[in-house]
Amino acid sequence: MKGLFWLLLLVSLLFFAFMQWGGAWTDEGKNPQSQPPLNAEKIKLLQAPLAPPITPPLAAQSAVPAADACMEWSEFSGNDLTRATAALDALKLGDRLTQRQVEHASGYWVYIPPLKTRADADKKVAQLKALGVEEYFVVQEAGKWRNAISLGVFKTEEAAQKFLESLKGKGVRSATAGERMSKFTLTVFVLKNPDADTSAKVAALQNEFAGSELKAVACDNANAK
Repeated sequence: MKGLFWLLLLVSLLFFAFMQWGGAWTDEGKNPQSQPPLNAEKIKLLQAPLAPPITPPLAAQSAVPAADACMEWSEFSGNDLTRATAALDALKLGDRLTQRQVEHASGYWVYIPPLKTRADADKKVAQLKALGVEEYFVVQEAGKWRNAISLGVFKTEEAAQKFLESLKGKGVRSATAGERMSKFTLTVFVLKNPDADTSAKVAALQNEFAGSELKAVACDNANAK
């Protein structure tokens, strides 16, 4: 009986040892973290998302050409028209400079009141020439203004008075300024695409012509008027 006891005890100890360390004696114990082999051909590398295309700055993009720009210098008649024309001719603007006419129903004019006869009017014209006045027009239409001498027509009273003062400075004493109710035509100069230097020169000229107006306009508008 004592031998059987020791045999059972030995079997129990062996069973207990097998349950505790038996895995180390098998293939699983030798490679406890073994995993199924990986299929390399099925592995795909993830790529980072493509960056959005870079838009070039506005300055680098092709510029859209600006519409043609014009300058208008207005409005002239008589001696001022002659002087302004000569001043612009000196700038040698060529075909960039054009002009158009604007008709007004009323305005102001500088004139010598009607003389009794055409001979008297011609005599007065000779006196004007001697004083250096080159722009004049003898009214020949029948009516109260017949044989009056027009020296210039203007859009504003201020411009007419300014011109009258310049005539008095030359010694013309019989001229006067007044409102003119009949239709008359004035000239507008149009300058296409002036550069900065030309614009500055024309702006300086404007100071020599009281009442004249200088402004920038679209060329289409300038031609349409």
